[in-house]
Amino acid sequence: MKVLLIKDVKSLGKKGEVKEVKDGYGKNFLIGKGFAKLATSEVLEQHKENEKIAAAELAAEIASLKELAVKLDKAEIIITKKLGQNGHLFGSVTKDEIATALKEQHDIEIDKKHINEKSLIKTIGEHDLDFKLGHGLHAVLHVDVQGE
Repeated sequence: MKVLLIKDVKSLGKKGEVKEVKDGYGKNFLIGKGFAKLATSEVLEQHKENEKIAAAELAAEIASLKELAVKLDKAEIIITKKLGQNGHLFGSVTKDEIATALKEQHDIEIDKKHINEKSLIKTIGEHDLDFKLGHGLHAVLHVDVQGE
């Protein structure tokens, strides 16, 4: 019996593979538990169509992320914060403040989770922030922190 795996099955194969298995194992375990479908021509054609759609969606997502990376590389934001006696900021510039300033100043909406900053911004001046956009894409945003 040939089955198309819907999920990864340990010691058998990965999702999307067509495998030859014994009838009882295929019907009772794989198909019964929802790990596979019987590999008919209709099921295989539908699977190929779904793979094409998924590949097209992935390509569109990567293209939009590349556009976003170019916008972020060109953008510069200015954040004004209150200063203490030593010229240091009260607290630090948060990821939420950076995302909000980016939305207000350049109309670029980005999730604050994409900001890959290990050290907090606690001083005035110019800083470059790294953004991890996914699919191996990175962007650098120039941030100018000014005191009031």
